[in-house]
Amino acid sequence: MELKEKDHVYIQSFKHDGSLHRTWACGYVIEANEKRIVAVTNKTLVSESDGRKWVTREPAICFFYPDKWYNVICMIRKAGIHYYCNIASPSLYDGEAIKNIDYDLDVKVAPNGKSIILDEEEYERHGREMGYSEELKEAIEKGMKRVM
Repeated sequence: MELKEKDHVYIQSFKHDGSLHRTWACGYVIEANEKRIVAVTNKTLVSESDGRKWVTREPAICFFYPDKWYNVICMIRKAGIHYYCNIASPSLYDGEAIKNIDYDLDVKVAPNGKSIILDEEEYERHGREMGYSEELKEAIEKGMKRVM
């Protein structure tokens, strides 16, 4: 099944060990092609792996790529656009959801362009616990360099 503009789509993020990390109940697709999927979320229910649920506070435009080791969420706030870049496996749509594997590292970029890298300790810990290969670590590092 092919994803098309104006479709509603479920979004799932997993961890390297296959466990579900986070889900977004609904994204509205505004672009879907071989280069990327772009979906808009607003007041969307998010479910965490630990059972917590919350609703997004502002509209966001989410960019998912089939060939890049990151995805980008642009949160539209009164103070400007904030970017949240997840270092993750390339995303795919399998007829059920947009899916990727989250590799913990994130980059937040404020409207003034200032960026901060998050969750480096979590990345290191999960790398040891889940046995990230050297090849995987290289792909993740290339994704991080591209985002930066």
